[in-house]
Amino acid sequence: MARFTAAVRSPASAERTWRVLTDWSSHGRWIPLTDVRVLTPSGAGSGARFVGRTGFGPLGFDDPMEVVVWREPGPGVAGYCRVVKQGRVILGQAWFDVTPTPDGASRVTWTEDVEIAPVALTRWFGPMVAALGRIALTRSLRAMAGELA
Repeated sequence: MARFTAAVRSPASAERTWRVLTDWSSHGRWIPLTDVRVLTPSGAGSGARFVGRTGFGPLGFDDPMEVVVWREPGPGVAGYCRVVKQGRVILGQAWFDVTPTPDGASRVTWTEDVEIAPVALTRWFGPMVAALGRIALTRSLRAMAGELA
């Protein structure tokens, strides 16, 4: 597995940051070359499913995911979400928390544990995948936080 983590400060409250972060369809605004489509009637809660399509034109891949843990933030309580990646190219899971800060803002910490199919590739390229993943995820989360400024 290649594990990477990104953490950013959001100027918005934990509740507002959570709403934006769990609006799966909006992820395409921050993640380059990616469109996200919700497959279930709602994207909220455990059991919600969505797919991210990453690529350019006909070249790309689908990254289907299912929410397996969903805990919304509340006063003084961090929100937490875990998704399982169910694709043919990227396997593993991702989880994030949105923690309120004393100044009324929040902090997002997002971690991914991924394997690239065939999984033997992850053994060879895991360190590179982790480094690039952390950079890309940090940039994406900063872009999301920038929308909330």
